[in-house]
Amino acid sequence: MEKHKKIVIIGATSAIAEHCARLWVDASPVHLILVGRNTAKLEKISDDLSVRSPLSIIDTQEANFIDPHLIGQLVDNIATKGRIDLALIAHGSLPDQSECQNNLTTSHAALTINATSPVLFAEAIAKHMQEENHGTLAIISSVAGERGRKSNYVYGSAKGLITRYAQGLQHRFANTGVKVIIIKPGPTDTPMTMHLQQEKGSLADVNVVSQLIVKGILQGKPVIYAPHKWSLIMFVIRCMPQFLFNKMDI
Repeated sequence: MEKHKKIVIIGATSAIAEHCARLWVDASPVHLILVGRNTAKLEKISDDLSVRSPLSIIDTQEANFIDPHLIGQLVDNIATKGRIDLALIAHGSLPDQSECQNNLTTSHAALTINATSPVLFAEAIAKHMQEENHGTLAIISSVAGERGRKSNYVYGSAKGLITRYAQGLQHRFANTGVKVIIIKPGPTDTPMTMHLQQEKGSLADVNVVSQLIVKGILQGKPVIYAPHKWSLIMFVIRCMPQFLFNKMDI
């Protein structure tokens, strides 16, 4: 019997992660390990995936997303039970910029969960993938990390750190059996973005974003923009002269 592909999802209760998981179990039976902070939500997602794919193995793991020792211990335990074929790091939060400006505790929390925590998980997973010389590590960053903007620069700086960190991992694992993929979604219609004052039509469909992510991972793309249009949009924003950029209300 063919061994199930082992996929670890960190932040499995996020909408994008959940939709990616559905696509993976729909494609073929897999062994999914869903890691999150809320056991009830994890179990609900696990039950849904088990109905979609009775032949898949679905495990759940409640985790501490802050403590370096506990993160390392969790990943070590997962790795000792068989090598990881694919890991998706998908957790994060979208803070209010004004709150971050006026409350250092809010800023600290936003930087911790959006930058430090994903890096710690990635580094712990990368260690085991290096030992096996095998696996794909996909990390969700954001187009918000492409250039600092007044509307979300605390969140954007955290995602910018993720992008630079993942680029370093790509350099580290060049010409090895380990692949590192940077995922940069644009604003997506999920529970995390419900508080945005944007019109519904300006947010990407989470189903479309997830399909692009799963397809891009399968193709081994080093960078995935979802939707694709953000690659061009962010190229223009990155290249815009500062005097023009300063006139924009973004």
